Amino acid sequence: MKRSKLIKITLLTVFLILMIATVALAAGGDPSGANTGGIADIAAAKAGDPTLSEVAAQVGKNKIGINFVWTLLTGFMVFFMQAGFALVEAGFTRAKNAAHTMAMNLMVFLVGAIGYYLVGFGLMFGGVGAVGALGGTPPLTGEFAVNGWGLFGHTGFFLTSGGTYDVGVFILFLFQMVFMDTAVTIPTGAQAERIKFSAVVIGSFFISMILYPIYGNWVWGGGWLSQIGSKWGLGHGVVDFAGSGVVHSIGGGCALAAALVLGPRIGKYVNGKVNVIPGHDIPMAILGTIILFFGWFGFNPGSTLAGTDLRISVVAVNTMLAGAVGGFVAMMIMWIKYKKPDPSMMCNGTLAGLVAITAPSAFVSVNSAVLIGAIAGALVVASVLFIDRKLKIDDPVGAISVHMVNGIWGVISVGIFADGTYGDGLNGVAGGVTGLLYGNVGQFGAQLIDAAVVLVWSIGLSYIFFKILNATLGMRVKPEDELAGLDIPEMGMLAYPEFVMQSSTGE
Repeated sequence: MKRSKLIKITLLTVFLILMIATVALAAGGDPSGANTGGIADIAAAKAGDPTLSEVAAQVGKNKIGINFVWTLLTGFMVFFMQAGFALVEAGFTRAKNAAHTMAMNLMVFLVGAIGYYLVGFGLMFGGVGAVGALGGTPPLTGEFAVNGWGLFGHTGFFLTSGGTYDVGVFILFLFQMVFMDTAVTIPTGAQAERIKFSAVVIGSFFISMILYPIYGNWVWGGGWLSQIGSKWGLGHGVVDFAGSGVVHSIGGGCALAAALVLGPRIGKYVNGKVNVIPGHDIPMAILGTIILFFGWFGFNPGSTLAGTDLRISVVAVNTMLAGAVGGFVAMMIMWIKYKKPDPSMMCNGTLAGLVAITAPSAFVSVNSAVLIGAIAGALVVASVLFIDRKLKIDDPVGAISVHMVNGIWGVISVGIFADGTYGDGLNGVAGGVTGLLYGNVGQFGAQLIDAAVVLVWSIGLSYIFFKILNATLGMRVKPEDELAGLDIPEMGMLAYPEFVMQSSTGE
């Protein structure tokens, strides 16, 4: 038999087999899904014949199950932001420090997770009470208070104290842990290229166990800042939907304190002159920014803790547009001012818009989100130039301007633009959250109080901690190690061993 004839017979046979299999599959399966799932899948004492209460219980479990899956998936997205931070910081710094910079961003997650598990979560959420979207979290009832004002939680340490071996508590822990890690990683950018790795380890324990969770309790854990609405009549009390203050201002204020104690990199400021020290891989930084933008779609919409909360569509669109407008405005300012669009400022403008919309994302209209992002884009440009040229504080990646400055702007913007369409019952106050433009001076006052508190707490406590750390164990590497690069003296290996590093004077 000729080969061509054999091939034809083989192909015809395969075709016929596939046709028969397709008909059999269509006849015996459920390709549309219309018949998959039904009354038999409802847990009931009598299989296939559930009572009304059993049906209602199944509906409730399904709702909480959807919320669990939503919260887990968005939490995983927030965790992936760690890759974005690592790429942004490494790209904006020099090649001779790349292994050190990348390793800091991995290490802070490891340390932060441990510190938050041991102490931080209990201090922050030990007294939060019932989180209805997650099924209740009934064990979290231990809040230390003075005259009714909450100060910190005292249950949930090691995720076991107070009976907190609970599915709702555990999912809350996972989601909040990755948020805490964002705050822990922000200071690494401002400390880059001159800090000892050991100092970052110690500092990460401080942030995850003390600095972040105590302030976080005041806003999100049922503490005193969340109570000034119900007790003092200031709107809904402090409102910070996804953490412009709790996460970004805390991290940015800590970054400022660390930069002040460390001092500038060698060669950054000489005889009053500001020297630009360019990063080694701008494409890496741009990729990191894109990853962070993607993660923000978990950061903000995920903060509903509920896939069944339909407001997630508004939150997501507000997040998208504020970030886009922030990056565009920063790009245009640099383009007009310096005749080039400046990719690095484009990145920071995008991140500034995202930071600013984080607190108000659930409470404002889309046009307000655009305006908030536009102001953030302009603000980050002005702030970076002011901090670098006037204050002469060396921040290699612009972390202070992106996170602290625009975190404060995000907190305040809630008190201006909140439109009353969301937040009924938040912090025990009836009605939606409204801001100054909608006649609520009290909410604006609450947000101003929060802005002042987060600055004093984050900068003040961090500065004291870093001064003590610097005076005892020391924070800064030796000058010769800084000049040579931190990869070998601090990490024992180079990020790019095939490259021959060449340093110009002062680098």
